[in-house]
Amino acid sequence: MACAVVFATASFTDLFDGYLARSRGEITELGAFLDPVADKLMVAVALGLLINMHDTAWLTIPAIVIICRELLVSALREWMSVYGTQGNVSVAFIGKVKTTLQMIAITGLLANPPQPVDWVLILAYIFLYGSFFMTLWSMYHYIKVAWPDLTSSR
Repeated sequence: MACAVVFATASFTDLFDGYLARSRGEITELGAFLDPVADKLMVAVALGLLINMHDTAWLTIPAIVIICRELLVSALREWMSVYGTQGNVSVAFIGKVKTTLQMIAITGLLANPPQPVDWVLILAYIFLYGSFFMTLWSMYHYIKVAWPDLTSSR
């Protein structure tokens, strides 16, 4: 439960901080770099803990796909900033929905042991699978946008 409270607090403060920065026009280069890195680290570590805690393919498979997508999109953004059309691969609304679903799912999964199965745990798994499908969709979106730059010859 303590992990769930810490994770939920970090998720909420991340959302609130981003909202304040955008609404006040106080976005910095350092913040734009660190915010997604912190989000990805937080999600990857929590999912790693959950894979161990729940020890089931029902959690392991979507967790691995989510972690791999985060690495792929980070690498893609880095590549695009150097070799591609800068700004072509920016954060899309779908990514925000995916992140919200992930944060809710991870909080619920951290708060509930795998046994006994209750309605909160089932709901957390539903949110996890929602974020899993949004992860696949957003990864497709990012690759589709970057594909012309990835396949062009220089």
